[in-house]
Amino acid sequence: MATFRSGFTLWRMVEAAKELTGHASVLERIEAVLRIMSVDRTYGKGRSLVDALENVAREAILHGDLELAQRFQRFAGYAGGELFLEVLETYYDEEARQRGEEFMRRLVALGADQAVIALDVLCRDNPDATASDARDLFRGIAQSVDHLGLGTGEGGIQLSTREVRRLQQYGHMEVLLRTLPGLASAEAARLMGDVLADVDAGILAQFLELKARRAALEALGAAVEDPASSESALHACLKNQEWIFGGAYVAELARRQYTPDTILDIPLLRADGSLHVVELKRACIKDLVIRRSGHLMLGAPAHHAVSQSQNYLRTLDENRRTILADHGVDTRRASATVVIGHSRYVSGGITPQEVAETLRTYNTHASRIEVITYETLLDSAARMLALSSAQQVPNSAEEPEA
Repeated sequence: MATFRSGFTLWRMVEAAKELTGHASVLERIEAVLRIMSVDRTYGKGRSLVDALENVAREAILHGDLELAQRFQRFAGYAGGELFLEVLETYYDEEARQRGEEFMRRLVALGADQAVIALDVLCRDNPDATASDARDLFRGIAQSVDHLGLGTGEGGIQLSTREVRRLQQYGHMEVLLRTLPGLASAEAARLMGDVLADVDAGILAQFLELKARRAALEALGAAVEDPASSESALHACLKNQEWIFGGAYVAELARRQYTPDTILDIPLLRADGSLHVVELKRACIKDLVIRRSGHLMLGAPAHHAVSQSQNYLRTLDENRRTILADHGVDTRRASATVVIGHSRYVSGGITPQEVAETLRTYNTHASRIEVITYETLLDSAARMLALSSAQQVPNSAEEPEA
């Protein structure tokens, strides 16, 4: 059951967002959100508020304002219980973000001070202590923290929900700090400080995004390699990862059902506002490609998935006007991709090259539905990720000739 959220902070952010658009239809949907939030003291908390926020995001996408659309998608994520308020504050509340950054800086400084004190004690008790002794000291401290506690008796401390979430943020920060290079000396620390001071926030965000995408691709690859992975497990790896399907898609739509009898696996939005349907099947399918009378052809599971997608597209075509009016998504002549199977699981001595050639032959005779394997999906996403990573590496200046 969903845990809905709302409050004054969200209302204030929605109110401020009105200044970010000049499109009348977007403003109209923002006003609809504010009307819902002004009903009672709960600030409209509930499913209707989530739907209204998602409506603003969809309308913003239709007008090409992807930044505003992402803002309201995050608002909807918070209202639907998927995001903490601190996430919204980090993105859209400058004062709150500065307070959080200052608190983290003080925490880091406190930790550094305590480390210096620990080293002073070590050197006092053991004047001949080495760097190895220092490492053993801090390793022992790290291993003993599980035995530390605030206590439950008189004088103990009860953490609030907000403080627990803040501790979770520190856990995320620890993961990030572990990826930084080790500082071998005070000079190295000074140089690292100079570098971080000059880092462009946009470039840093791009690096973090690339790192998150690599992790998502690795998770999908691991799920594909497990023959027991279900469709739902594969779906979980691909949720909100529209980039894996290529640069033609700007977002994964939150709504998966547009007609009473059609629930889409992954509905993607093209830049022109039209819909693209992704139908997911299992990766472990032995008869994805079969050999009959010396010829290769798709097996029954692939044909069944294609027929299912054809029915989806027919239903979307027939209900195009209603869907466009209610949800702002153009489903006329929508297209689809079926992701199914992997050459590693295909039986009968059929090679990966033969699987690829069979699918390529099939797809040349189809107009609105493409069938690909998880192998193809992973390979193309990995190439795109490698290209994006290469673009983040600045060209080094050539050394002048002596």
